Amino acid sequence: MARIMVVDDVSIMRFTIKGHLQRLGHDVVAEASNGDEAINQYMSTKPDLVTMDITMPAVNGIRSGIEALEKIKEFDKNAKVIMITSHGEEKLVMEALTKGAKGYVLKPITEDKLKPALAKIIG
Repeated sequence: MARIMVVDDVSIMRFTIKGHLQRLGHDVVAEASNGDEAINQYMSTKPDLVTMDITMPAVNGIRSGIEALEKIKEFDKNAKVIMITSHGEEKLVMEALTKGAKGYVLKPITEDKLKPALAKIIG
């Protein structure tokens, strides 16, 4: 079982992802609705893995999930982050992967999509 933080600006998406993760046997230790919250929550909870929405509104200068990813990786170079993305965001996914994301999952999120992505990263 992994300790996971869920980051998404849409509360129903956080709820959905959290439910899938819990049914897969993981513990959701933190949630965040923007990149700034994600950075703060990561520093205080130090989860094993983060699911991060790739596009979120700007808050405190953090303009996207990619910028939050960068800040988290500065804090913890071993951080494991999976980006959550929609079709048509391939350029952003490639940027996230080059900046340290360990993988990505396409919306709509299902347990069948999450399970192999998680297994690849946390075993």
